[in-house]
Formats: sequence, C-alpha cells, structure tokens
Amino acid sequence: MKKASALALSLLSAPALAGGAGTIGYAQASGYFKQDSRPTLYQPLNLLDGRNATAWCSPSSDPLNDLLTVGFNGPVTLSELKVSTGNSFDQHTFEQYGKAKKLKLTYGKKTQVVNLEDVAEPQTITLSPPITAARLRIEVLDHFPAEDPEAPVCITDVVFVADGKPLNGDWLTTKLKYDKYIAQLMGTWFAGYDNTPDRFLHFNFDGSFRFSFEPYDTTRAKEKVIEGTYDVGAGRVTLNVGGKKYPVRFTKDPAKKPTHGLQLSFDGDVPEDMKGPFRSQP
Repeated sequence: MKKASALALSLLSAPALAGGAGTIGYAQASGYFKQDSRPTLYQPLNLLDGRNATAWCSPSSDPLNDLLTVGFNGPVTLSELKVSTGNSFDQHTFEQYGKAKKLKLTYGKKTQVVNLEDVAEPQTITLSPPITAARLRIEVLDHFPAEDPEAPVCITDVVFVADGKPLNGDWLTTKLKYDKYIAQLMGTWFAGYDNTPDRFLHFNFDGSFRFSFEPYDTTRAKEKVIEGTYDVGAGRVTLNVGGKKYPVRFTKDPAKKPTHGLQLSFDGDVPEDMKGPFRSQP
C-alpha cells in the first residue's frame, strides 16, 4: 500500500507549506498528452514545480475542451500568477509545441481572462481584483500555434502568489512524482444538490485530505471541516483522522448524470459527515 501520509510529514518541512491551510493541494486535468502511454511525462502536477524541465500539455492540438483545476488546502487570496507558457525545456521544444495565449480563470461564479505573450520567460500576471478561492479552474481559450499544427498546447508552470509569497515552486520537485494510486483520488469530489454542492472532499498530492461542509444557511447549520491523511492502494484507502483509522474500499463509477463525470463511493465505515456518494463534477 502506498504510504502517502509519509509524504505529508516530509512536505511540512517546506517553509512555504508550513501550517497546511492555504497551501497548494493538487493540480488535475481532464486529460493530457500521452496520458496512457507515458503518464508521468506531461501530468498536470508539472505545473506546480517551477521548473522549465517539465510541462503540462493538452491531449491534442485543440485545448478548448480541456480543463485544469488547482485546489488549495483551504481558501487563499491570490494577487499574482507567474505563468510560463509553452514547453520551455529548451528553445527547440518551445517552438515545437503550441503555447497558451489566453487563459480563463474561474472561481465560484466569477471569472477573469488573462493574456500571455509568446515568450519562454515567466510572465507576471497581476490579478485585479485578487482571487479568493479554494479551487481555481483554468481553461486555454486561445494559443500560439506550433511549427507542427498537430502538436499539443503546453503550459510549463503556473506559480500562485498570495501575500507576496509563492505557494509553489521548485522546492516541490521531489513531492510531485506521479503515483497511479494517488492519481485515482486526487482532486475535489462534490456532494449535495446538482450544481450547488455543499460538501467537498479534497484529496491532495501530499497524502492529506480535507472535507468541508459549507451550508448555504449558516443560521440553521454550522460549517464543518475534517482534515487528516490517507494511504491508498488498489481500490483501498485508509483515512486517518485524529489518530483514528478508517480502512475502506472505494469505487469510482459513472455518475447518474453524464455531466457529473465519475462517482466516488465508500464501502465501510467513514466519518458520518463524509458518507457519500461524491461526484467528480459539481
């Protein structure tokens, strides 16, 4: 069984991640280039490591249907993004792949659109107004074409800046290794009414998880947060909450409504508030 919780303990030693809340939790994508044949090469976690050597690339030359989501371990207020577009491994790869030109940022019911230049260097994007969110969706609306019109479109890095400090960077390099078991769960799962969920279950790349109940009527129900770590294997996950372990099996099946993607359900005892099912889309 993969000891993801051990990663969580080592990650706490990184200064920018100390304290847990408001730090980078995950990056996920609806798809990426060579996902089946070489799943480690262009995975979405590459966006977080602040290095030119890695990039996320879309499955095809048309990225309009692809969605990137970045989750934080609690709400953060972002003032800047530092974006490196394209595949910036070297000048040859920068020209060989398409480069994101216009990004749409979605947080809650709000959006911002940012424009990028056709350069390999990091570009500082000032967010006006600043974005406060626990989850941020990123879509590529337009791109600079590659030499090969069939080449995928890439983004090398997105560094998120809050209170003048980057939340991610090259200190995460050894923490962002692809793991097929963690990849099964990583991201946010939703429960509650269609398109208006009030329960959120976040599985992070470092082996931590965060459940939050966010009621619409706080006069009748109180907000609740459950945090802990998880160990995951093939179809099995052990949740550790305050020293108590909940070993359960999980399944991912198509949700009842096509727009809801996958459905996550647990077979066994879990904390009462976390009893599913949860879905992969709001």
